[in-house]
Amino acid sequence: MEQHLTYFISHYGYFGLIIALVGGIIGLPIPDETLLTFVGYYIFQKKMIFSLALLTAWFGSSVGITLSYILGKTLGLPFLKKFGPKLHITENKIARTQKLFQKIGPPLLVFGYFIPGVRHVTAYLTGISRLSFQKFCLYAYTGALIWSFTFIKLGMVFGKDWHLIGHSIHRYAFILVVVLLVLALFVLLYVRSRKANTKRCT
Repeated sequence: MEQHLTYFISHYGYFGLIIALVGGIIGLPIPDETLLTFVGYYIFQKKMIFSLALLTAWFGSSVGITLSYILGKTLGLPFLKKFGPKLHITENKIARTQKLFQKIGPPLLVFGYFIPGVRHVTAYLTGISRLSFQKFCLYAYTGALIWSFTFIKLGMVFGKDWHLIGHSIHRYAFILVVVLLVLALFVLLYVRSRKANTKRCT
């Protein structure tokens, strides 16, 4: 895997990162987290620039998830069930994501990036549910930025041991999502308390 990533990034650079993430988010069998952590490793080696790599990764992820949303909105669930298996989007993944979407709603667009097999389906289902494009952009693009930043940074921190992240992500993805949800809840409560205090003072 490392040899393939080295060749791809070294030959196509930032443009290659965009293309790979667009395809990966749509559902092509591309190891997205592994790719991002490898980019972090390249930044660690000073072969790429962090700000440019993050912007590129965010853009590629955003384009990919937007295309999925448009496909879901225009072609619906029959398209996903018919052609999904060709993109490794199975009936089980669709059912699993539908249950999560019913429980969490649009915020799944943020946290779904961190759940393997879910991020590929979330945008399709969001489009099928007819969520407004403005709300979709708010959640999906925020999630793309957080997800890209997280794995690029992990690659930078782990350095030459970047490949260890790819082996662990499927095992610890659920724990990571729970931590993110707890952090988001604390931030929400903090913002609400600040607003309440501000109203009292005025």
